[in-house]
Amino acid sequence: MNEFEIDKRAVRRAFSRAAHDYDTAAVLQREICTRMLERLDYIKQQPARMLDVGSGTGWGTRQLAQRYPSAQVVALDMALGMLNMAREQSSWWRKLFSGRQQSHVCADVEALPLAANSMDMVWSNLTLQWCNDLPATLRGLHDILKTDGLLMFSTFGPDTLKELRSAFHSVDGNSHVNRFIDMHDIGDMLMHGGFTEPVMDMEIITLTYNDVKTVMQDLRNIGAHNATAGRAQGMMGKAAWQNVIEGYERYRREGKLPATFEIIYGHAWKPQPEATTSGAQIIQTSFKL
Repeated sequence: MNEFEIDKRAVRRAFSRAAHDYDTAAVLQREICTRMLERLDYIKQQPARMLDVGSGTGWGTRQLAQRYPSAQVVALDMALGMLNMAREQSSWWRKLFSGRQQSHVCADVEALPLAANSMDMVWSNLTLQWCNDLPATLRGLHDILKTDGLLMFSTFGPDTLKELRSAFHSVDGNSHVNRFIDMHDIGDMLMHGGFTEPVMDMEIITLTYNDVKTVMQDLRNIGAHNATAGRAQGMMGKAAWQNVIEGYERYRREGKLPATFEIIYGHAWKPQPEATTSGAQIIQTSFKL
């Protein structure tokens, strides 16, 4: 097993446990979601049916439903605790806003239980970094989109939590921070997955903290535990933890410790099927043996 392979059961447990307090802690997630929503102003599409992948407690789902009041929005998350919280929130939200009822599906984006050509738009805010096979995941999202359908997403890039990764580096040989994929590699994956006109860009967002303990607590509060196969089993010793603190302290500037997040944004379209000179459509199909 690859040391950076994601333990999906650990991820599911962590996010379910974090669901109750998630909205209070998820400041970065909401900010990125808001910036993604602003990008929709430049996209002239009125989807009838859309999927929110990694919907969490449903904050982004509700923003999408408000923007597209006539659309059916399907919220998908693999953490049942998150979906239960989303259902509670959507019950009162529907009393305030008209629109079609939201659907909630508990499933992993790497094993979508949805029909091919069933969605006009797929939206995903900070979820794709939890995938073990991103190329296959993108192909799966391509399959469920209708022709001319849109995929819009955000995810973390390689410089995310670089200070924390560096602080842990000298402590032991275990993986302590997830591995994140470069923006250009994701663009290539989109093209190979059948998408067209991919648009990729990146920005750096830096949060500041008073101490390392607060950095770690913030990550726990949003369910962002280290869930890699190569993570240490059991508690870290006092001496090792002190080494981590000292390593992180090297980054202190103006009295604060930074936590860097490289945010990757992307969107791409599912094109019309290719056609031969006789007009017959060419449909590419892949098989798993």
